Amino acid sequence: MVVLLGLVVFLFAFSSGKNAKREISKPNVNFIGENNLFITNETVSKLLIQNYGSIKNVPKETLDLNDLEKALKSNPMIKNAEVYLAVNGALNADIEQKTPIARVSTNASYYIDDEGFYMPLSFNYSARVPLVTGYIEKNNLKNVYKIAHKTQKDEFLKKLVIEIHQDINKELYLRLRQCDFLVKLGDVNFLDKKINNLKAFYQKSLKEKTLNSYSKVNLQFENQVICTKM
Repeated sequence: MVVLLGLVVFLFAFSSGKNAKREISKPNVNFIGENNLFITNETVSKLLIQNYGSIKNVPKETLDLNDLEKALKSNPMIKNAEVYLAVNGALNADIEQKTPIARVSTNASYYIDDEGFYMPLSFNYSARVPLVTGYIEKNNLKNVYKIAHKTQKDEFLKKLVIEIHQDINKELYLRLRQCDFLVKLGDVNFLDKKINNLKAFYQKSLKEKTLNSYSKVNLQFENQVICTKM
């Protein structure tokens, strides 16, 4: 029994030491969720290499996975990253991209992601999301984000809203697909009520075929829809 136990301990120590010195193979990059890639496999590999030199043929014992995850998460396209090693020495990186919900188009161009933060444009893929125009500050996207987030979650708005505009007084407007009128929301107070009023107005006007009779639809007052005719 003593000899058998000693043999097991020896084999375990031997295999552990050999495994620790096993060299890393080329990284395997797996994107979770979104099929449209804003960031490529090559870019992820470059981020790993920039942080650790040549990843391939590096001994496992010298690799700090936490550092690699931090390097990946520092990229403004990446929402989350998990880096781990397989038993055979393969380095795996699971990447979750940020999700854009609106595109700012002013003197600067960038996305607003689904958490309300800045996301750069991608050379690899362009998302079909509403434009954001007007007076926009990159460090103050709160109100515009509320409208964009509501638009993304609401099927009615998602189909119709093509532009979110914020004027110099921070008042918000919407432009709808195939409609000539401008929708004035004002501020973001009572937003759900305003959107319900817009839906009721749109459906009624669509039925009556009067959608193209208006130049402006004002929803800034909670219980009113004020329409300006052409």
